Amino acid sequence: MSTSEPTADRSGTGLRWGLLGAARIAQALIPAIRASGGEVVALGVRDPSSGRARAFAQEWNVPLVGGYQEVLDADLDAIYNPLPNDLHLPWSLNAMRAGKHVLTEKPLVLNAAEAQQLADAAAETQRVLLEAFAYRFHPHISRLRELVGGGELGELRAARLSFGFSMNNPEDFRWEASKGGGALYDVGTYAVNLIRLLLGEPTAAVARARWTEGGAAGGVDVGLSGVLEYPEALATLDCGFDWSDQPSQHLNLVGTRGTLDMPGVFHSNTHSPVKFTVTTAAGVHEEEFPPFNAYAAMVEHFQQVVLGEEMAMYPPEDSVKHARVLDALFAAARTGTRTEVG
Repeated sequence: MSTSEPTADRSGTGLRWGLLGAARIAQALIPAIRASGGEVVALGVRDPSSGRARAFAQEWNVPLVGGYQEVLDADLDAIYNPLPNDLHLPWSLNAMRAGKHVLTEKPLVLNAAEAQQLADAAAETQRVLLEAFAYRFHPHISRLRELVGGGELGELRAARLSFGFSMNNPEDFRWEASKGGGALYDVGTYAVNLIRLLLGEPTAAVARARWTEGGAAGGVDVGLSGVLEYPEALATLDCGFDWSDQPSQHLNLVGTRGTLDMPGVFHSNTHSPVKFTVTTAAGVHEEEFPPFNAYAAMVEHFQQVVLGEEMAMYPPEDSVKHARVLDALFAAARTGTRTEVG
């Protein structure tokens, strides 16, 4: 493992972290790790001698650069895995077997069987495993769950979520089926996650998708729309890679007593206030939330769980349930038939 510039002085009060890959999302996690008292000690890349890897390590003051396995074998406490989706399973599994706690980017893996494999490994190794949905650590998500659970909207009858943007880079791995590409895994998974947070586990799914060349058998979903069934409600989701250049993300809830509307619901690091609007028979009111870094809150929670100071809010079993819903949506989109969530 090679060395770049020396790191800045570290407090030593948190975990020692290694990163797998120099993905753009890592640029959000490095400050979050440091803000939580952790140290970013190592960067694992495919080619440690590459100029890009060394430039990244120097820019972010990461002292050690090596291959993926070198990082797993280093003196570290935790690994952050933002590799392409098909590499989440093998390298998160290897990390836990190497004694490391693991924060893995969403989607955790590519199906429920793989999610169960990681959950079993976490139990066997007694390592913390968390799927990195940072948005759900933002205070507005806690308030949404409280509002829905407290019945302020009455009984929910419909939830509508959308998340999409324009992905113009043809070299992006998310265009490749073999790497776990597609809109549902990337942005649609957020909608599924929030639906589950608010309504629980659905019973069945229907879906339609627009596919790249190769269709449902060999392409990826450029856009997907689905409906998740609940005993007294329907939840719809829309996601896509060929929407406006300005990313769109939106939540609308309809209950027996009122409605709720919120743009920007999945933002994880808000630099300006975010708000939602509630409309009931009593009138219309807004609730506003100040700027907040949910990445830092997620990392802080992860570290506290590792240190035994908090119970895991989202244990691996939650990711298994989540993957079952994604499996059902994909099956419904590929076959054109209603699919039970099993």
